[in-house]
Amino acid sequence: MGLKNNLKSIRMREYMMTSSEFAKLLGEKLSTYSKWENGDSAPTLQKAYEVARILKKELKEIWYEE
Repeated sequence: MGLKNNLKSIRMREYMMTSSEFAKLLGEKLSTYSKWENGDSAPTLQKAYEVARILKKELKEIWYEE
C-alpha cells in the first residue's frame, strides 16, 4: 500500500505540458515535481490542497491510496 497519484495523466491529457512546464504552473522545482509524479515523495498536505486548487480538482482525483 502507498500513496499514488494521477499527476502524469492529468498533465498529459488535460494540460498537454512537459514536466517542466507543469512544475512551473504548480510553483514547484522540476526535481520536486518529478519526485511527486514518480511517487518517490509526496507534497505536504497544505501543498497538496494548493495543487488541487490550481488544477481545479478534488484531492482524491489527484492522490489516492493503493
